[in-house]
Amino acid sequence: MTPNSKDFPVSWDELHRNARALSWRLLEQGPWKGIIAITRGGLVPAAILAREMDIRMIDTICVLSYSNSDTGEASVQGQIEVLKGIEGDGEGMILVDDLVDTGRTAKYVREMLPKAHFVTLYAKPAGKPLVDTFITEVSQDTWIRFPWDMVQTFAQPLSEVIDK
Repeated sequence: MTPNSKDFPVSWDELHRNARALSWRLLEQGPWKGIIAITRGGLVPAAILAREMDIRMIDTICVLSYSNSDTGEASVQGQIEVLKGIEGDGEGMILVDDLVDTGRTAKYVREMLPKAHFVTLYAKPAGKPLVDTFITEVSQDTWIRFPWDMVQTFAQPLSEVIDK
């Protein structure tokens, strides 16, 4: 199989359920000072966590690590660039992203905020050791399709698209 050859589409309902499940786990570990969302993927989960946990202090760390490939197809991971940082070491804060994939971005941000509790909704094996709490693990060759990246359309049956 080629890298990211499996699609894992996530609906808004599923994303919301997973973020609520993450909130339940985090409420047991609090109290928390606030949430730091890693943009852009962490913004939606951070909003749900903030509502469910009644947290009003929300900040962002803005990191660029993926860009469109020259062919315009899948995104490719490049150099990590911090567009907006944050002060402190993250103590008492929840650091949230949608996904930990290879762990490159996670490692970089974790070094910036070593005392933050790092959470994601989804984790792949290569990045999983860098996250404190996550909800769903997927294989490394899975491409997660988040609801903000999709429109509703026809899907071919798996039997027609899987290599036999």
